[in-house]
Amino acid sequence: MIVGIPKEIKNHEYRVGLTPTSVRELVAHGHQCMVETGCGLGIGCDDSQYQQAGATVSGTAKEVFEQAEMIVKVKEPQAQERAMLREGQVLFTYLHLAADAEQTNELIGSGATCIAYETVTSSFGGLPLLAPMSKVAGRMAIQAGAHCLEQPNGGLGMLLGGVPGVDPAKVVIIGAGVVGTHAAHIAVGMGADTWIIDRNPNVLEAHWQQFGTSTNTVFSTRDSLEKHVIDADLVIGGVLIPGAAAPKLVTAEMVRQMRPGSVIVDVAIDQGGCAETSKATTHADPTFMVDDVVHYCVANMPGGVPRTSTYALNNVTLPHVITLANKGYKQALKEDEHLRNGLNVHAGKLTLPEVGEALGLDYETAESVL
Repeated sequence: MIVGIPKEIKNHEYRVGLTPTSVRELVAHGHQCMVETGCGLGIGCDDSQYQQAGATVSGTAKEVFEQAEMIVKVKEPQAQERAMLREGQVLFTYLHLAADAEQTNELIGSGATCIAYETVTSSFGGLPLLAPMSKVAGRMAIQAGAHCLEQPNGGLGMLLGGVPGVDPAKVVIIGAGVVGTHAAHIAVGMGADTWIIDRNPNVLEAHWQQFGTSTNTVFSTRDSLEKHVIDADLVIGGVLIPGAAAPKLVTAEMVRQMRPGSVIVDVAIDQGGCAETSKATTHADPTFMVDDVVHYCVANMPGGVPRTSTYALNNVTLPHVITLANKGYKQALKEDEHLRNGLNVHAGKLTLPEVGEALGLDYETAESVL
């Protein structure tokens, strides 16, 4: 199979679909890899390293899309990339369709087979191809929040961990999943007064077993959310419903009652965000103010640390890329229900119920379209 790796073009996105190490693995399995020139510069890998791994270097994305049978990316295809997709071609990347009607409709119109990292499952449960980026985003969320709390950035002017004799900032993390757990690690390490809110008692129990009394666990209700969000200096939104739009747990009224200069970091923004006041931003212009509350809503947070992110992502995506290339997408999807759960669009049809329900579109099951 000819596997294509274009350069990412989303704002300040420096990750790349496959590293030279991953390319070498694919070539060893008898496949061809085409990379767009400069695609790996953001992770410190130049064209010569890809060539040494066995790839051919193309001058433009157009050449990659025209010749490749499977496109491996990181972020959702931008409009100009979607226009280059074709019937029968496989796209393997993050998609996050539930919050993006335009992309969904254009992918359906392309006739391509679109497999989303974020909905691939595993026999152990969870979302294994989303988890590495959730870990990175959770850790980055605290860094970003601490930065936003500085007064020159619109914040309260607080040091996250305080100093002896001065209280630390109160950090409220909504969701005790992968994002929330890794955010808690950093928040605790920086000395913040850390609170975790979740609606699953078993998850809260597991969190308590891990962190003990270094964090405070709260069962999620409307009352508890309202109380702790309004009182927070920094709110981290880390909720996720697989494949679906994020629930709006932080209302505009809560935001109005927060302290001026407090901060919301909405990690769920890829799925529409968990605050009613959130809207997607970029690394170039990451924040905006609503009712004097700083909102950080960068939709590709891990793109800011591309070397860490890319290698972490390739650790979990490469086995699936090899399977798709070795067996062809139809056989691979038919044989592996967990990979099949990643199928979002195929041959002009939407195949993920959560996206259909979120966007009001018709859908069919993956099994029926294959």
